[in-house]
Amino acid sequence: MTRVAAIDCGTNSVRLLIADIAAGPDGGTLTDVERRMEIVRLGEGVDETGRLSPAALERTFTAMRGYAELIERHGEEAGEDPIKTRVVATSATRDAANRADFVSGVVDIFGVVPEVISGDEEAELSFTGATRELAALRPARPYLVVDIGGGSTEFVLGASAVEAARSVDIGCVRMTERHLRDGDPPSPEQISNTVADVDAALAEVRRTVPVDEARTLVGLAGSVTTVSGIAMDLPEYDSARIHLSRVTAAQVHEVTRRLLHATRAERAEIGVMHPGRVDVIGAGALILDRIMREYGFGAVVVSERDILDGIAWSLV
Repeated sequence: MTRVAAIDCGTNSVRLLIADIAAGPDGGTLTDVERRMEIVRLGEGVDETGRLSPAALERTFTAMRGYAELIERHGEEAGEDPIKTRVVATSATRDAANRADFVSGVVDIFGVVPEVISGDEEAELSFTGATRELAALRPARPYLVVDIGGGSTEFVLGASAVEAARSVDIGCVRMTERHLRDGDPPSPEQISNTVADVDAALAEVRRTVPVDEARTLVGLAGSVTTVSGIAMDLPEYDSARIHLSRVTAAQVHEVTRRLLHATRAERAEIGVMHPGRVDVIGAGALILDRIMREYGFGAVVVSERDILDGIAWSLV
């Protein structure tokens, strides 16, 4: 048994997984010790300015300092201090001119250099994390794994390994800042502009990833899990019920319509809604809805396992 710590720093959130991983003939098992998520909006304004703001960096570093304390405590409990740790940063940091400020801050906190990974690397880690637990459902292969982040969305096609992948710059934060931030609720014109942007990106994906070969759509990350919780009318966020749930295209379309026509206050009242997603969930849901419409999927399998789990598996 090996205890590891994985940190995923995305455009909207920074997340921590401390896990015990055991080798086995079936590929091994991953058991959560601690799983945390903080909405820090690291990518706030990056699409417009090309830089990480001082306020966004400080929010991120504050969350990370708390994570470092947890890693140290759980390492001591396991007799593995320090435990093996990997910090991965994705879209917002890739795009920022001042990403060196982010790197130096992370080194100060964790003592390891963060890896600002490419879209292809992000896709591979997401696929690994998302698909290890799917065997019990026996879904048809190959899978199209879709990870809707804050700044970008990753598309990964594969049966047991990655066969094709593409990352495109459509994410819930980026689309909100570009098109939807001035409406409460957004206007039809703002929504149509978002749809045009998303559909153009989906056409790019189709040119490099044979999406029509996929038999099962697997959706990852907070936008997708939140849509699932709303579709199930959960009174509060319930990870156990959301993980491996199946949401139909009709349900996704209805949830998306509801979110885009709701005010900010109305979205905030939804039981499963994390406060940090209130402003961006409409764009995230719309991205999922357009993926299902454009690629012809009748349902999406929702996974709570994603790039964070892939990072943890990569450490053993």
